[in-house]
Amino acid sequence: MSRQNSRDTAPEVAVRRLLHASGLRYRVNVPVPGLPRRTIDIVFPKAKIAVFLDGCFWHGCPQHATHPKANAEWWRAKLDKNMARDRETTAHLEADGWIVLRFWEHESPEVVALSVARVKRAVALGLPHD
Repeated sequence: MSRQNSRDTAPEVAVRRLLHASGLRYRVNVPVPGLPRRTIDIVFPKAKIAVFLDGCFWHGCPQHATHPKANAEWWRAKLDKNMARDRETTAHLEADGWIVLRFWEHESPEVVALSVARVKRAVALGLPHD
C-alpha cells in the first residue's frame, strides 16, 4: 500500500492540465482545514471549491470496485473505513461552506474539467452551481 501514489495520479494530472489550459488557477494537495492527515486534490481557495479524484478500488466505486479474496474481511473493513472517511471529509468541508466535487478516476478528464470549470465560473458570477 505504501507504494500506491496518493498524489499526482494520471487522472489528477490530466484534469489539472485541462483546467490550467482553460485559464483556471488552483492549488494542489492542500490539507483539509481542521482534519489532520487529509488533503484535497485540487483546490480553488477563494471560491472554496474542493475537488477530489477518487480511485475506484480505494474509494469503493459502485461500477469498478473489486474485493480481494485473500484476507477479505480485513480488506472490507479497510475499504469501508476509506469510504466513511470520504463522507466525513465531505460533510466537514460542506459544513464549513465549501463546495465539494467528487469524481471517479475512470471518468473522462475532459468531462471532469468541464464540470469543475462550470462550477468555478458559476461561483465567480454568484450563480447557482448545481
